Amino acid sequence: MTNTYLLNPVVFLVQTLFGLYTAVVAMRFLLQWVRADFYNPISQFVVKITSPVLRPLRRIIPGYGGLDLSALVLVWLLTAIELGLLALLLGLDRSPFGALGWAIPNVVELFINIFLFAVLIRVILSWVNPDPYNPAVALLERITDPVMRPAQRLIQPIGGIDLSPMLVMVGLVLLNMLLIPPLRWLVASPF
Repeated sequence: MTNTYLLNPVVFLVQTLFGLYTAVVAMRFLLQWVRADFYNPISQFVVKITSPVLRPLRRIIPGYGGLDLSALVLVWLLTAIELGLLALLLGLDRSPFGALGWAIPNVVELFINIFLFAVLIRVILSWVNPDPYNPAVALLERITDPVMRPAQRLIQPIGGIDLSPMLVMVGLVLLNMLLIPPLRWLVASPF
């Protein structure tokens, strides 16, 4: 057996555990940004799983304009810790403080991907005509409305078919393709 026999499962666990919790904290930030219903059972789950970590962080990082900046900072820190651990595990010769910079493009990409997958799930759910009172459907609509509304104003339904999600998804993929590589280059280049 080689070193990669145990290394690959450890890398997988680090990426999975950090990735899932980081996504939940990012959802907490987005739920507050879109002013989602925090009595929704899914919102309650997100709040209960993130509050123990965010509560002490809020003492140091205040909110601004009704947004919980501590959640955004926590997403950034969790991503930086994950990247630092992965660099350490893989034996990359990198500065541990460099992970703070490497995390920035990953955080931006995370938020773009959350919107992308939320719009995709919303489209798939629209095919089966879900219960509008379902907590997941209401939350999904609330999260995707900031990106869907401008596209719906731009493209009216054609023959009863709403093409605005396609425009949003193409726009999000293009944003990912055009924004993330320069950000990665910027944080990788020496100043």
